[in-house]
Amino acid sequence: MRDKEKLNAISQIRCNTDKLRSLKEVSIPTLFKSTEIENLWKETKEEIGNFKIPDGSGGINPGDRKAIYYLISQLKPSSVLEVGTHIGASTTHIASALYKSQIKNGMQANLISVDISDVNSEIAKPWLKYGGKYSPKEMMEKLNYSSFVDFVTSTSLDYAAKCKKKFDFIFLDGSHEAEIVYQEIPLAINLLNKNGIILLHDYFPAMRPLWPDGIIIAGPYLAAQRLVKEGVNIAVEALGDLPWPTKQNSNITSLALLLKND
Repeated sequence: MRDKEKLNAISQIRCNTDKLRSLKEVSIPTLFKSTEIENLWKETKEEIGNFKIPDGSGGINPGDRKAIYYLISQLKPSSVLEVGTHIGASTTHIASALYKSQIKNGMQANLISVDISDVNSEIAKPWLKYGGKYSPKEMMEKLNYSSFVDFVTSTSLDYAAKCKKKFDFIFLDGSHEAEIVYQEIPLAINLLNKNGIILLHDYFPAMRPLWPDGIIIAGPYLAAQRLVKEGVNIAVEALGDLPWPTKQNSNITSLALLLKND
């Protein structure tokens, strides 16, 4: 109810979805079927495994990390924006997918990761609080990815409002409050190149639990549904069951693609 009250207090935002990739151009069942990507993943899993990035730290679970790796490898965006760096779990997987599938083969690609906190602060060392061994920046340095990965400390709304860059793929995993996500989505769409894709995390369709613990994060669903009710031409496609485990003895993910509904 609090989420809904705060969301309803936000004035309607206009949203042009022309730059979004069309739903009919994405075949979700085939996104996670690739022998080539699986071979790249096995190599990457070993490399990133050396960092011992903890699970249950408030970041994405290991199954979701693999899903994001597959999405980046399959869709091959040349520019990626990540909102919500945290301890760098998704950051390392996005960066590695960009490197293995594109940069290593002579193509150009870059990643900007934005967080409201200074995730690489040598004074606060926030990664230690969550059981991380290295800062996100340190992990990029050890992987030799620093040349194409940048970190920005800012709120998502401030960054998106001032940003002059355009992106092929945007991962929204910062604030999960409905009124923030409602504002983030139109801003993110404005930052897309033609046929760009937005990925949401913690999307609970119909606000129903996905796992046995019964926990629900309502914000992303409420925000997206308000946009739909206002006539914005979007479709949110939950990725549902993945071909590998995620958490709580299930294969279910809360990842969802935000696409144009035509």
